[in-house]
Amino acid sequence: MDQEKIGKFIAACRKENGYTQAALAEKLGITDRAVSKWENGKNMPDVSIMQALCELLKINVNELLTGEHIAMEAYKETAEQLLMEMKQQEEQANKKLLQAETVLITTAVIASLGMMAAGFLLAPYAAVWSVILFIAATLLVIPAIIYGVMLEHAAGYYECPACQKRYVPSVHAVIWSVHYGTTRKLRCPYCKQKGYHKKVLTKE
Repeated sequence: MDQEKIGKFIAACRKENGYTQAALAEKLGITDRAVSKWENGKNMPDVSIMQALCELLKINVNELLTGEHIAMEAYKETAEQLLMEMKQQEEQANKKLLQAETVLITTAVIASLGMMAAGFLLAPYAAVWSVILFIAATLLVIPAIIYGVMLEHAAGYYECPACQKRYVPSVHAVIWSVHYGTTRKLRCPYCKQKGYHKKVLTKE
């Protein structure tokens, strides 16, 4: 999506409908600075107010997201294209979260193992420092793993092998599940079957 194009379109529609930035902002319950940022291409309207914004500007969401008026004959094609772009953006965002999880946990484990090795070597000479290093290694790796799993939970969905439905389980279920990689043993909320559910990046 071209934010600069969308911003110019919002500005044009606002003027066509006789709103100042301040008046439009008041109708939406936001600041005129937020409207200014949309129109300058710096930010996008929040999803929660897109429908209200479109009603005020007398356009639809597809037109808002493309930054232009859409003829009826091109409406379906444009909608499908937008859905594809949004799916790709979701996939990229979820990939980044999974990559962050991998980097975080790998770094924490390597650092923890290094501290444990140092503690083992120091044990005959400095028992107190050896204990401190072992404790520090534990305190480093456990929160990193928990946070990494939470990143995995936030990234995408899990797919049930029995009914192929995709869903987001609870954080508790993900943290305590048996797993290999990002495939976890979970109970499907749809068919209630338990099995190894693989991580997928998009809803469809």
